[in-house]
Amino acid sequence: MAILGQGPIGLMFTMLVKRSGATMVATDTMPYRRELALKFGAAAAFDPRETGLEERIREMTDGRGADAVIVAASAPGIVEQAVRCSRPGSRILLFAQTSHQERVELSGADICVGERTIFGSYSASIDLQKESADLVFSGALPVEDLISHRFPLNQIQAGIHLALHPEPKSLKIIVQPQRLV
Repeated sequence: MAILGQGPIGLMFTMLVKRSGATMVATDTMPYRRELALKFGAAAAFDPRETGLEERIREMTDGRGADAVIVAASAPGIVEQAVRCSRPGSRILLFAQTSHQERVELSGADICVGERTIFGSYSASIDLQKESADLVFSGALPVEDLISHRFPLNQIQAGIHLALHPEPKSLKIIVQPQRLV
């Protein structure tokens, strides 16, 4: 399996896939996020801008490509990269393609002849939401590790600025109204 994008959502996918026992590789442009992907269970983590990414994934999968790919980031060409990383017959989940302006161009043969299934997801049923809450509140998923910055309410502007202009180690940024300093 491959998970493209290791922001907070991609890292949660990495944690969940690790729990399933599947072997996965992760990609992200930020070194710190690749380090976290390895910490949370990825067998390897690559920079998606490096040449040869698809070949490296094929080497790790006996020449086949990934059985499943989760696209957990939005970037030009990322869906096309997911197809190139996947094997014929694979499933590709688009999780981060939520903008009406984003366009994806794929070869019909890559999908039809390759018998790939591409599907999207945005939310979950109430049953899955309960299971998700149980994983978080039981501590089974170390989501606390995804919070990189905490700001008191009187520093909300600094939090918003950081969210709009992330640092190399930025992940989830939260504002704590009850905090004074």
